[in-house]
Amino acid sequence: MAKIVMYTSAVCPYCMNAERLLKHKGVTEIEKIRVDLQPALRDEMIAKTGRRTVPQIFIDDRHIGGFDDLHALDVQGGLDPLLAA
Repeated sequence: MAKIVMYTSAVCPYCMNAERLLKHKGVTEIEKIRVDLQPALRDEMIAKTGRRTVPQIFIDDRHIGGFDDLHALDVQGGLDPLLAA
């Protein structure tokens, strides 16, 4: 299964939705980087993605984007192949 890294915060509903979708797809492990606990990690996220909002999701070092991007990828049929890689 692919390696999932997600920049997240504790009270973000989009982060929870992303995690729920990934778990529904069979993902058992998500590396969560909590930007609410360590502000320097938000700066790192912004430098990597150009985006300021969470979640920011990576699948095997490929930046997917936020929850809306993840959901759109799933609807288009592109998520399962990335997770299976």
